[in-house]
Amino acid sequence: MKRNTIILGALLSAAAATAAPEYVNIATPNTSLILMTDSAAAPALLYYGPAVADPVQAALAAPENRRTDAYPVFGNYPEGESALSLTMPDGNMTLVLEQKGSPRVTSEAGGATVTSIPLVDRHYPVEVTLNYRTFPGEDVIETWADITNRGKKPLTLTRFDSAALPFASADAWLTSLYGSWANEARVNTERITPGMKVIQNKDGARNSHTSHGEIMISLDGRPSERSGRVIGAALVYSGNYRLRINSDDRGNSQLFAGINPDESAYRLMPAETFTTPALALTFSDSGMGEVSRRFHRWGRNHHIAHGTEVNPILLNSWEGVYFNIDEPTMAGMMQDIADMGGELFVMDDGWFGRRDSDNSSLGDWEVDRRKLPHGLKWLTDEARKKGVRFGIWIEPEMTNSNSEFYKKHPDWILRAPNRDIVEGRGGTQLVLDLANPKVQDFIFNLVDTMLTNNPEIAYIKWDANAPVMQYGSPYLPADRQSELSIRYHRGLTDVLRRIRAKYPDVAIQACASGGGRANYGLLDYTDEFWVSDNTDALQRLGAQWGTSLFFPAVAMGSHISAVPNHTTYRVVPLKFRCDVAMTGRLGMEIQPRDMSAEDRDFCRKAIAEYKKIRPTVQLGDLYRLVSPFDGKGACSLMYVAPDKSQAVYYWFRTNNDYSAPLATRTPMDGLDPDATYKVTELNAIDLTPLPYEGKTFSGKFLLDNGLEMRSNHDLPWGKKVDYCSRVLLLEKQ
Repeated sequence: MKRNTIILGALLSAAAATAAPEYVNIATPNTSLILMTDSAAAPALLYYGPAVADPVQAALAAPENRRTDAYPVFGNYPEGESALSLTMPDGNMTLVLEQKGSPRVTSEAGGATVTSIPLVDRHYPVEVTLNYRTFPGEDVIETWADITNRGKKPLTLTRFDSAALPFASADAWLTSLYGSWANEARVNTERITPGMKVIQNKDGARNSHTSHGEIMISLDGRPSERSGRVIGAALVYSGNYRLRINSDDRGNSQLFAGINPDESAYRLMPAETFTTPALALTFSDSGMGEVSRRFHRWGRNHHIAHGTEVNPILLNSWEGVYFNIDEPTMAGMMQDIADMGGELFVMDDGWFGRRDSDNSSLGDWEVDRRKLPHGLKWLTDEARKKGVRFGIWIEPEMTNSNSEFYKKHPDWILRAPNRDIVEGRGGTQLVLDLANPKVQDFIFNLVDTMLTNNPEIAYIKWDANAPVMQYGSPYLPADRQSELSIRYHRGLTDVLRRIRAKYPDVAIQACASGGGRANYGLLDYTDEFWVSDNTDALQRLGAQWGTSLFFPAVAMGSHISAVPNHTTYRVVPLKFRCDVAMTGRLGMEIQPRDMSAEDRDFCRKAIAEYKKIRPTVQLGDLYRLVSPFDGKGACSLMYVAPDKSQAVYYWFRTNNDYSAPLATRTPMDGLDPDATYKVTELNAIDLTPLPYEGKTFSGKFLLDNGLEMRSNHDLPWGKKVDYCSRVLLLEKQ
């Protein structure tokens, strides 16, 4: 092997005349990322794709005379794109890196392995370490950089990407997510053309309402769920980000991903190390669906708090009563969710200060005794008596100018000097300065005090209903104002890390005006996120479909809500609403007392049905079959248990026009072809059962043919409904 390496080095690089290059294979069970290293230059990235046993083969097949640095820096030949740029104390803006010593391999708790490659500038005291983490049994590689100032004076970082990845394809396509409040996670698919494609966020506090820091790159033309080579990339970060794809006219491209550098220059002090967030990479030659499943398994096992446990079925008070909270109403809702088989009640906004609307009291985290005269302990006691756990809503990163807190701490909000403050929701909302350690302590102490005094609180809904509206930190000195965005999210994650360390069993939902915090940067500390404030079941199909490209069902809060829907005013049948909610972490967002006895009974039965399939939905493998974005009048997906003993098939009719195309039958996926499965419809309402109810089919038949969906419900005339939906339980016999 060494002889082959020397020969290959002579072919690939003149620099290898002084030192033979070596090859580093960052290997997962089914993929390889291969680097070429030598002491005369920075590492080159030669290959990323299906597993390769002999990295020399990948090196021989690499393009001749075109070296691609694993981590391009701004330096010589500055016309190229860079992952890292900085300004030295003497004004020099160039870097020239070379390897310093051999790659280091270390083991972490849980069996993860980190390969680190140390680099140094040839003249200046700057060190850059490239890191690659792999996990046993996972086909995901996490990569990030550590930048260290070994000099005696500060230097300034102006770009600090987590990683760069070259790829080549004459017909590459990009799949990304976009949207807005109440319309999150829309799927965009486009061909990658010469030039620069940029996906970014600069909200400051939340980062996934409009776009997402996760993408897929399909290398074999228009993307497919089941076929084709696909690269998946997910930035593990909660703050502002930027993804760039730079492509030439010959199909050569580079992906760069990391913290957004706009207005974010960072002064790196002597002996300080700047660590970028990780970029998670995966690769599949079996289409987008397998990329999703690999992200889901990695997320559940390594980046979602309690990700390998099923989540409870909850009732949240928000859409049911909004700010109209009082003890009898809360106790009644607890009893109702308990009677329907639920396991958790969450009291939302309106329980503290003088919070009768959204224009006051954030920061005044004292129970409003007008509404709750007996305090939180009375509520947790009531929940225990009724057999459910208790959860509570907070928005600890925010305050209102109309609050006692703001009067005491006007210097704890984000604001620019000599400017009028900019206020958000309710005309009074302000964002706290999480760069300030005192603010971090305040938030931690808020949660710590609440949980210490009320140890039966099992769940926190952590909201964030405003972006950073004015850039400025009263805490940071004048010459470090540009670090605000970075330090805000360091502060946020530091607080959550402290909470998690002391209260590891408390569940936390990351809500942010809906889906503003669907990212793996916060899921290390949270159990789930709120997909969207839009609870309309029809539109939720699209939001949850897009979100599922990168995140598993166990992390996606999905609630049954009232009609007319509070956002779209659409009237969708209760069965359809229940069936959609059962594709994620089932919950309710409704006042049960406003429902008929018949509807409450239906929900009770649906919750019981969901409990039969909950482990498969939340912890199983997802197969997307018919997209709601494809104009086929239907949406279909299924979950399969890891051992393939159970599967759940969902079908939704999304267009009732007679002239519209309607996909009523599609081959299933993920089943054991050699097994036999019994079919049972869940949440059935038809007068006559489906023709295959209770029948058995071979896995191969279902994989090849699927089952025909009856596209209307067989009901008496006065009870007919639109938007037909089906949920089929498949059990291995």
